[in-house]
Amino acid sequence: MVALGLLILRLVIGLTVAGHGAQKLFGWWGGPGMNGWVGAMNRMRIRPAVPWAWVSALAELLGGLGLAIGLLTPLPSLAIAGSMLVAIALVHWPRGFWATKGGYEFNLSILAGIAAIALTGPGAYSLDAAFGIHLPEPLTLIAGTILLLIGVAVALGTRAPEQLAETKPQTT
Repeated sequence: MVALGLLILRLVIGLTVAGHGAQKLFGWWGGPGMNGWVGAMNRMRIRPAVPWAWVSALAELLGGLGLAIGLLTPLPSLAIAGSMLVAIALVHWPRGFWATKGGYEFNLSILAGIAAIALTGPGAYSLDAAFGIHLPEPLTLIAGTILLLIGVAVALGTRAPEQLAETKPQTT
């Protein structure tokens, strides 16, 4: 039953995140497509916007698909975690917890699910199990998490400064 539970968790989270990546890359299901996603990255002040837009969209698409099929499972989990952490930091955190107000509830749920999968493994119904792939643990997760946090810090650190509000002379 554990293997079945992990399969369900991987499929739901993986395909949901992959769908978000497809929205960004291809404009599917009402998504922005790459032109729109680059524009969103510009509005979030991520610099340079084009490569970071590709990194984030591919992390969601390929990370989601990799998680769904259970291939090299810690790596897709880390890719998804990077996207979720940046989304929380730039978009959802200021809006509070609840998704109904644009908060980080959804992103946090995704993070919890992928952390559980990364820590437990993908289960018996995965390509990792079928091919006998076992990345060295906990080294893969520790090194991957350090690299992930560095990448998130770089992405957030490359943001352009906020435009200073134009000051208008006060009239009396």
